[in-house]
Amino acid sequence: MPAEPLRVSRAQAVEIATSANPAIAAAMEQVAQARARVAEATALPDAAIATTLEQEQGFLQPRSATTKDIGLALTLPFPDKLRLSGKVASAALRSAEFSLTQLRQQIAFATAQAYDAVLVAARHREDFREAKELAQDFLAKTEARFQGGTVAKLDVLKAKVDLAQAENDLIANDRAVATANAGLNRLLARPLGAPLEATDELTVPSPVPDLNAIERLALASRPEIRSLAAGRAGAHDATTLARRYWLPDLSVTLSRNFTAGSPSAFTTAASVNIPLFFWQHEKGFIAEARHREAELAATADDLTAAVSLDVRTAYAAATTAVRQAVFLRDELLPEAAEAYRIASVSYGLGGSSALDLLDAKRTMLQAKSQYTDALGAANDALADLERAAGAPLPAPSGDSHDQ
Repeated sequence: MPAEPLRVSRAQAVEIATSANPAIAAAMEQVAQARARVAEATALPDAAIATTLEQEQGFLQPRSATTKDIGLALTLPFPDKLRLSGKVASAALRSAEFSLTQLRQQIAFATAQAYDAVLVAARHREDFREAKELAQDFLAKTEARFQGGTVAKLDVLKAKVDLAQAENDLIANDRAVATANAGLNRLLARPLGAPLEATDELTVPSPVPDLNAIERLALASRPEIRSLAAGRAGAHDATTLARRYWLPDLSVTLSRNFTAGSPSAFTTAASVNIPLFFWQHEKGFIAEARHREAELAATADDLTAAVSLDVRTAYAAATTAVRQAVFLRDELLPEAAEAYRIASVSYGLGGSSALDLLDAKRTMLQAKSQYTDALGAANDALADLERAAGAPLPAPSGDSHDQ
């Protein structure tokens, strides 16, 4: 018994993909790793047990030692170093979280595209079925006229060829439907051949919001920009940490001494590091940290320009695609349908020729195919604009377009 198809809307498909996609799971594990590195950065070094055996009678005769020292060694980093290390690791954690957000947005956009591809393939199938019905009607009319002696046998052959082409288009559409379904199933983390049913309709999307509002939204919301801001904050803390090389780490060792013939005693030893070769720090770690800050500052300027360009490119594509879909729906499609209606009626009455009817039918079907593609392109372009904005688009002014 065949499995029941998954009935899913566009919003449901996006929700499933952004939670079940394996790439999301991998990114979430990367975030967990970054969170663990915060604990690592603020952790104290492990203590060590130190044992000293003196005055042995031989290297491999520890029992012959007359003096034994057993101690606990602990290194305590300067507190400000731990604080700065924690801030640097926390900045890396925020960057990882923003990278996860960016991946979710990319998966959402890819899912919307795949969902629209399923709708486009299904709508093309309806167009091809209508084309087949029209071809059958044309063949019936042509055969009737041939029986009446008003058309030649060649027109009947043309009608049969037209019907065969319509049936071939339907067969070819099976591949497009299967490919579109497999693409959406992959994003939904389902078996590629699993049946599914898209419940949304392919319609002209709402008008595109104002460009300036979208650009401001993108500069405030894009995960890349926010991730880079977190990275710059972490780089600044890393530079500060590198400049704290002169702050001493304290090493403490507490020992108990055992000497033959003498009572047990205790020893406390402490040491601090001295940055005697300070120029190595200035030319090494500190210089590297400063250049890293400068690199990220330049990258931020370039990223801001790139985001603005991305928004403007996506905006131009979205506005153009919506206008094309509206024009095809309101202008070209009605005129092509009316031209076919007139040619069909005229052909049935013995007026126009078979070539006139075939040309009118081809024009109408091409217009419908263009409209279907335009609807898919318009919805994809609006989804891409939302990806470029990095957040849900603001509500547009004016009424939404009808189907």
